[in-house]
Amino acid sequence: MGRIVVGVDGSDSSIKALHWAVRQAELTGATVEAVNSWEYPATSWASMMPGMPEDFDPQALATVSLNEALEEALGAGGAAGVSKVVVIGNPAQALLDRAQGADLLVVGARGHTGLKATLLGSVSLHVTQHAPCPVTVVRD
Repeated sequence: MGRIVVGVDGSDSSIKALHWAVRQAELTGATVEAVNSWEYPATSWASMMPGMPEDFDPQALATVSLNEALEEALGAGGAAGVSKVVVIGNPAQALLDRAQGADLLVVGARGHTGLKATLLGSVSLHVTQHAPCPVTVVRD
């Protein structure tokens, strides 16, 4: 049994990639690992967002985002067999790290920040060039 890693940022493209990865896992008997990452911006939070609540928890927000994406892609009970991973760090690097030893890495063509005119977003382009395993890019 293999392992499929899929990048999920909540964008339409990543929802389609998640759905594709789960279907591929059903066909091959692999497990699915849904990965969402987050990182602090280069500038300080204080200068960017004055008045940020002390209980602000980006890790929890990323977990909620991942759970919502899983529910949207797979329905309420469909995510039971999918392991969820939320990590801090650059999205492309987080996916490359998690893809070590995986049989397949699945990403959407563009995430939230992708320009509609581009064929691939920065994350999908980076992982196709550097992944330690085969990559599937799910297009719209």
